[in-house]
Amino acid sequence: MQNEIQIRLNRIREKMREENIEACLISSNVNLFYASGIIFSGYLFFRQTGESLFFIKRPQGITGENVFYIRKPEQIGGILKELQIAEPETIWLEGDEMTHSEWLRLEKVFPGSKAVNSTTALRQVRSVKTAYELELIREGGRRQSEAFRVFPSLYKPGMTDHEFAVEMEYEIRKRGSLGIFRIFGQSMEAFMGTVLTGENAGAPSAYDFALGGQGLHPSIPIGQSGLPILSGQTVMVDICGNFNGYSVDQTRIFSVGKTTPEAIYAHQVSMEISDTLAEMGKPGVVCEDLYEKALEIAKKHRLEDSFMGRIQQASFVGHGIGLVLNELPVLCRKNKEILREGMTIALEPKFIIDKIGAVGNENTCIVCENGMEKVTTAPEEIVLLT
Repeated sequence: MQNEIQIRLNRIREKMREENIEACLISSNVNLFYASGIIFSGYLFFRQTGESLFFIKRPQGITGENVFYIRKPEQIGGILKELQIAEPETIWLEGDEMTHSEWLRLEKVFPGSKAVNSTTALRQVRSVKTAYELELIREGGRRQSEAFRVFPSLYKPGMTDHEFAVEMEYEIRKRGSLGIFRIFGQSMEAFMGTVLTGENAGAPSAYDFALGGQGLHPSIPIGQSGLPILSGQTVMVDICGNFNGYSVDQTRIFSVGKTTPEAIYAHQVSMEISDTLAEMGKPGVVCEDLYEKALEIAKKHRLEDSFMGRIQQASFVGHGIGLVLNELPVLCRKNKEILREGMTIALEPKFIIDKIGAVGNENTCIVCENGMEKVTTAPEEIVLLT
């Protein structure tokens, strides 16, 4: 891991040089893990060159030359002076990962430094995975796909969407899923996934996901709502996998008995969109162009009114994925960011069919020289639950 962490730090430092940033202070769990390989309560400090310094509150027992235990961040300045490390002219702070009061407090720790928000820049660095990270994502895709192949056997006639979800969540946890899924953004909360059927598939949500669902309780308005799974309806299963710290997104569609021709047709269109975007998704392609191509195909088949929702339509067709579910980039309108080799993208073109449910798969893909490599491999046709 030491070599891997050095590769990641070098990528962050390259970004620091691009943006003329002298030093960086990290305190969020995701970025601490990315830049050091561990999670702790405290701060990681490093400059464009030199060693990283660990300022730790908890846990006790971490040792090393560059480890310093502190009770409060105000002690950092004194330790840097003792080490004869000059105060930087500019310093990155994770502005979108902390409260305003925390930002002000850390500014006082570095009174001579100009504090700059590092959140977007660090997310951009994380968006391109190392070879080691890509292998972890491939492993996650393989293990999650194995679970998805078992899911249909867990169904029993008369089940509600929630009862089916519980069995599937139990199955994937038994197979080693860590059960936590980190999500970037205020008011975005972690959950194992959604199981949507019937009218609930089109219910809008306060959360910024492709499809919502009413949820089981107003305190968590997302996902399955306790509806019975009825004959002819689709069941959209979007249960995430996290076996090694890296999330993998995969959605598959089931139905009790054969569903309607309209739903089958829309599902085929979804697979056409997914295959087209995967073929287009090469380094240098603009994210907006992929979204517009997806919308073009939906319009060609006269399905634009149900694309990515009906009452409330999501304005994207895919997103980055990794240490958090919603990494950069986002495949959406007006996003001029280009794909880079090594990015991992969750493609999720989906449609809502009134009274029937949702159709459309989601696959986690790696951007490669000649297009996207799919790492989620469960069967993509609608699977009958019997």
